[in-house]
Amino acid sequence: MNSSNSRVFQRSQVADAEATNPSASPAKMPRRHFLFATAGLSLAWPQVGFPAGADKSPNRAPVGDTHVHCFAGKDDARFPYHPRAPYRPDAPATPQHLLRCMDEAGVDFAIIVHPEPYQDDHRYLEYCFEVGQSRFKGTCLFFADQPESLARMPDLVKRLPVVAARIHAYAPDRLPPFGKPALREFWKVAGAHGLAVQLHFEPRHAPGFEPLIKEFSDVRVIIDHLGRPFQGTPDEHEVVIRWSRFKNTVMKLSAIPSPNTYPHRDIGPIIRRLALEFGPDRMIYGGGFSAEATGTSYRAAIEQTRSQISFLSAADQAKVIGQNATRLFGFKWS
Repeated sequence: MNSSNSRVFQRSQVADAEATNPSASPAKMPRRHFLFATAGLSLAWPQVGFPAGADKSPNRAPVGDTHVHCFAGKDDARFPYHPRAPYRPDAPATPQHLLRCMDEAGVDFAIIVHPEPYQDDHRYLEYCFEVGQSRFKGTCLFFADQPESLARMPDLVKRLPVVAARIHAYAPDRLPPFGKPALREFWKVAGAHGLAVQLHFEPRHAPGFEPLIKEFSDVRVIIDHLGRPFQGTPDEHEVVIRWSRFKNTVMKLSAIPSPNTYPHRDIGPIIRRLALEFGPDRMIYGGGFSAEATGTSYRAAIEQTRSQISFLSAADQAKVIGQNATRLFGFKWS
């Protein structure tokens, strides 16, 4: 496969992975990878409830999924997909279904990552918050190159428990305005309103973000999906790994590639390297929910993720699986 075709295939993988959170069963790994992830700032919102049947002992560590996509589906006229939606899931993945899966799997809280099909229309995100109450917080999606879009961010943040503003950089015709004042203004506005900046990107675009990560050192930066190591060259991903030197960065353990899919590589050494460079205090977990998920498959996703960090101590695994996100996102836990 030549480099041009490889790039096209990799972008297709990125879109596929964002389109659907696959079933998390380790025994049946689908073509689309697990979606996991995170972000963080210490914002004070109401106390998280315990899931039904969960261990309520004082010493139990919290479990939090920091990368959940919810969709109303194509047939719900109340929440239509945006005309510029890059993909349009047919099946609904509702907050009610999510709560049932969380209760059965022992997941205490979730970050609803506002998905691209809705673009900067956040009505379904608001609906999710109405359903999930204090167990949900979320991310928003606005566009740096559209001033009228960014202008709506402050009002949304005032009304809703939003903790991060997400930026996508993988589709050639939808890249953020790298090197221009508009992207710096986006970062500034997000930081001024207490938001993290959450990055979903192909590694080759990492250099475009680095000056802003440096300049806005007080704005937390969430790196989705391990920085997409297999959607770029090792040298390109090395730039992302070296972001560990910036103390405002957090790595999300999500969208873990299967060795059964292209490029058929073992992700284990990369996860070990990321854990070494970022440390267990700056890693978070996300993923496992989808329209087809069950409590059993959701719990399997957590255990699958835990198996990827089995080289860490039990205490450090607990940080990655939920304690870090509890602290960073300001979920109450006692």
